[in-house]
Amino acid sequence: MKKRILITGGAGFLGSHLCDRFINEGYEVIAMDNLITGDLRNIEHLFPLKEFTYYNHDITKFIHIPGKLDYILHFASPASPIDYLKIPIQTLKVGAMGTHNCLGLAKAKGATMLIASTSEVYGDPLVHPQTEEYWGNVNPIGPRGVYDEAKRYMESITMAYHTYHNVDIRIVRIFNTYGPRMRLNDGRALPAFFGQALRGEDIVLFGDGSQTRSFCYVDDLIEGIYRLLLSGYTLPVNIGNPSEISLRDLSEEILDLTGHTGKITYKPLPKDDPKQRQPDITKARTLLNWEPKVSREEGLQRTYEYFRSLPPEEWVKSPKEFYSVK
Repeated sequence: MKKRILITGGAGFLGSHLCDRFINEGYEVIAMDNLITGDLRNIEHLFPLKEFTYYNHDITKFIHIPGKLDYILHFASPASPIDYLKIPIQTLKVGAMGTHNCLGLAKAKGATMLIASTSEVYGDPLVHPQTEEYWGNVNPIGPRGVYDEAKRYMESITMAYHTYHNVDIRIVRIFNTYGPRMRLNDGRALPAFFGQALRGEDIVLFGDGSQTRSFCYVDDLIEGIYRLLLSGYTLPVNIGNPSEISLRDLSEEILDLTGHTGKITYKPLPKDDPKQRQPDITKARTLLNWEPKVSREEGLQRTYEYFRSLPPEEWVKSPKEFYSVK
């Protein structure tokens, strides 16, 4: 019989790529998403397949899946600063109540559960690069706290279910990921730069642009998650690309790629914005024999081609238009 896997947030950026990967690997895939930030266009190509099922459901409510379930991938969560500033309560609830419901389902089904944690658990880090042993520097009551603490709680309750209920778990700490199916206006730097270039606007940098990020192309991330799920390893693992770049340098690369002639302008740095972000991927290399393969040059080109293929009205859509709740 085919293995069955539930992917929460299955219509989102990463969730939809995971649906594709596990369909291609011969799994029966169940995608669950309430479409607060997800988009059915990301998975509509899978609807004709008998191996694919979609449920429109809010996982902060009780989850019922009939039949056996081998794996749960918990990727339901708002994932950008605009998201958690616009819908902070939903962000906290999906990290707490949603994770609790998924873990209860995993326990009942005897399923392995993988949770999508994030580099945001490290906050504005005082250790560089960030290893899995670093506990982080997080402001729990700052504007980013609803997301950071939701992910930290998610890790805690998942480990508790592993310790006390013997649920088989995986914890992936995802660093900045990009690629096709990102929302162009979701507030994160890389799609924001592309959107501004497509609209012919100035490129906006916050602070002086010296803050760094480490961008991993989505195909590489999905490969790392797949290997982690099948690894048997139950402690957190960083999955990301250690190639660090300042946001100023990234903006210049995107200007060169797009041929945009606009200038770079500056605005104040948001509160608690991390100054540095770079994963130590020693564990991923050692345990999973994984490391990123796609260069930033190639990944940015693929991403630009995707954004450019969107209808022009998507280029100018306001972020608030992506929300179905208030």
